[in-house]
Amino acid sequence: MSDPTRLPGPKIIAIANQKGGVGKTTTTINLGAALAATGQKVLVVDLDPQGNASTGLGIETEDREFTTYELLLEDVDLGDVIQQTNTERLSIIPATVDLSSADMELMSNEKRSFLLHDALRQHAMDAYEYDFILIDCPPSLNLLTVNAMVASHSVLVPLQSEFFALEGLSQLMLTIREVRQSANQDLRIEGIVLTMYDARNNLSQQVEADARDNLGDLVFSTVIPRNVRVSEAPSYAVPVLEYDPTSKGAVAYLQLAKELLSKNVRVAAQ
Repeated sequence: MSDPTRLPGPKIIAIANQKGGVGKTTTTINLGAALAATGQKVLVVDLDPQGNASTGLGIETEDREFTTYELLLEDVDLGDVIQQTNTERLSIIPATVDLSSADMELMSNEKRSFLLHDALRQHAMDAYEYDFILIDCPPSLNLLTVNAMVASHSVLVPLQSEFFALEGLSQLMLTIREVRQSANQDLRIEGIVLTMYDARNNLSQQVEADARDNLGDLVFSTVIPRNVRVSEAPSYAVPVLEYDPTSKGAVAYLQLAKELLSKNVRVAAQ
């Protein structure tokens, strides 16, 4: 019997912020693993030429024969690019540095903004029965990020708890608005998640207060604390939920996954 709360097809979420070092890839990896731990079937699409999400989920560079580069620019089967990670119910389409040249190559393609949209909506994707697809965007507002936004239902924005954090949001919001007007009118903001939060730090508290005052319900209740276990986990090529499931970081990402699921069940019921 089908689950009445399950959304039709996978919910596709771009995880984006043009600023580097805000916890974007960390959030992609650990939110994906947390969703999988709650029973969801998740695909991570590594759209960052640095390939850190791929490394953090245990995909060695030599094992990335087919990647998001081929997915976008060559006619490859999904079965060739999707790899199962060591985490149950969590798969990935990995990336390599080859993707850094894709932005230039996309410029000459008349469907340049829709390539990822079309790739993720192949009929062959239905067989995988994913609940969520999380796209780890590069730390820039280039054509790869635009592809992610055109392909997605929503954008999740990690926001580091630091000075000037909110100022960097304006350009991202402008890009989201432009994509909504030109290519994906249904694109919405999934939410803002505060990362690297230190409750003992007055600055973190001030950033949180400013974010909630300015953005209201867009800011997730869950905050991701600055946590050494979260920082250590990628060097062991596993999500923090597997590295140290009782750590504050693991607990926070699990809570974030549950909050995300709660929001989307409510949306589906409306």
